[in-house]
Amino acid sequence: MLNMAKKIVIVGAGVAGVNAATKLVDNGYPGKDITIIDMGNDPYNRKPEEVMTGFLGAGGWSDGKLTYHTAIGGQLSKYVGEKKAMQLMDEVINNFKRFHPKPEEVQCSNPEEEPEFIKPYFGLRLFPVWHVGTDYLHEIGKNWYDYLVSKGINFIWNEKVFKVDFESNLVYCTHKGKQGENAISYDQLIFGVGKSGIDFAQEIQEEYQLETEPKSVQIGVRFEAPQKHFQKLIDISYDFKLYRKFEDKGVSLRSFCTNNNAAYVAVEETYGDHSYNGHAKKDKKYLNNMTNFGILMEINGIKNPFEWSRNVVNKLQFGGTGLYYSPSRTPSKTSEGNKVSAFQIDNLNGVKHVMGQYWNYIEDFIEDMKKVFPTLKDDWGVYIPEVKYLSPEPLVYDSDLALIDYPNVHFVGDALSARGITVSGAQGILSVSKILKPIEDEWDNHIGDVIQWR
Repeated sequence: MLNMAKKIVIVGAGVAGVNAATKLVDNGYPGKDITIIDMGNDPYNRKPEEVMTGFLGAGGWSDGKLTYHTAIGGQLSKYVGEKKAMQLMDEVINNFKRFHPKPEEVQCSNPEEEPEFIKPYFGLRLFPVWHVGTDYLHEIGKNWYDYLVSKGINFIWNEKVFKVDFESNLVYCTHKGKQGENAISYDQLIFGVGKSGIDFAQEIQEEYQLETEPKSVQIGVRFEAPQKHFQKLIDISYDFKLYRKFEDKGVSLRSFCTNNNAAYVAVEETYGDHSYNGHAKKDKKYLNNMTNFGILMEINGIKNPFEWSRNVVNKLQFGGTGLYYSPSRTPSKTSEGNKVSAFQIDNLNGVKHVMGQYWNYIEDFIEDMKKVFPTLKDDWGVYIPEVKYLSPEPLVYDSDLALIDYPNVHFVGDALSARGITVSGAQGILSVSKILKPIEDEWDNHIGDVIQWR
């Protein structure tokens, strides 16, 4: 190694942190100088129900779709421009293909025309999506992890980071189920805590009085129904995104993360409460001919949106789990054959009380879907709630996502309001660009010296 490498600590082994580490070692950075800390398990010990923590994080464990457009999943292009943003996303997609056991099965859907039958009721966002398959994510994770370990990267599992001292360059963490704490020093810190660490990210923002950009509330339900009702739209756009906006009310709605064919609802446990997501598997043995997707509201103008969301989610719990409502159905099974954890309610009065006027938007969305897809009728159910926690977004340098006042600390992924696998991974890659630059410069100088010597 030509360069005296600096010690890099990555908080969170999610998609952002893993792509950052991969970019580093791919370009000759010594793995022994990289430490990754995560609350969860490595891919060999991570259980299917451990959706939120562990290698590749939430997005790399329960979803197999990589959005290929800058308008979805966060504002990547605002940092680097459209062309560079797409190049970064290409790197993320290539990494998933690279460690995929069957890369030939990774396909891209790219719908081009909005169908007429949608237009009277909804807008439809059309953009390319790469389909990896949820059931392959575990194998991808193992292959990817083995590669990083082979490069000498030090992983610390089941360790929760509870404090970061930006002044002393120290990360404090404690092992799950054990007393005592560790202090780990860093020269460069990549902070990618993921969904389960959004409250911690906000604590740090407040402690250091970081200048931030307020975010919106993102909350709704996970909708599930037999696939046959949506087939005419699925044939046009597999991961369809229905949307509508009420700009005068500060509210917009969209369908989100559509799963088909072998589609299963997944429980996410965050801060002790249950919410819902979904995934789709590739293997034909998992076929259940179901479709599920989120119906998410984006609500602007709410003071302290993170606390508001936490409070609403907590009130939508009963018996230690979330809620399920259907006019005709019962909760479905997971891909492992277990009942999806949810308490079935026979009316929505309690939900309406908790969500207030905002529930009306979701109710109208479902009613209009019944008009667009007339066979749907009452053959559907909703898991309540689905939520995307967004803390205020700290202001960072565009070039490497470093904090303005602490240029050796880089915020990535959910900690920087990314909402998707591809954008999170791209942010991770961008965050190490300046770290690699001295190595590239030194290598160029070395080559020049060799040429001159010759």
